[in-house]
Amino acid sequence: MDNDKEREAFEFYERLKVELDNSNTWPAAYLFKFIVPTVDDNVDRVENAFNCMGAVIKTTKSKTGKFTSISIDATVKNAQEVVDKYREVATIEGIVSL
Repeated sequence: MDNDKEREAFEFYERLKVELDNSNTWPAAYLFKFIVPTVDDNVDRVENAFNCMGAVIKTTKSKTGKFTSISIDATVKNAQEVVDKYREVATIEGIVSL
């Protein structure tokens, strides 16, 4: 079962990379969007992943405060950098990448 999930994730990121390459000229501005449960250090972990990129980060808590949406504007070198960032934050429990 883990192999199926790993294969699906690999195929998803490969398709994403191809689509990004087809629709962008690199380097390019890219808008990352995430929703995370507002617990522990989830928001900090996402922000730290983009810390060295000169990114503009905007966070908004839900009405109940249970979730936080995070929008990150960053200039990326290529599609692989986008994929790498998505993979890096995918380890955060409960994160939803939009």
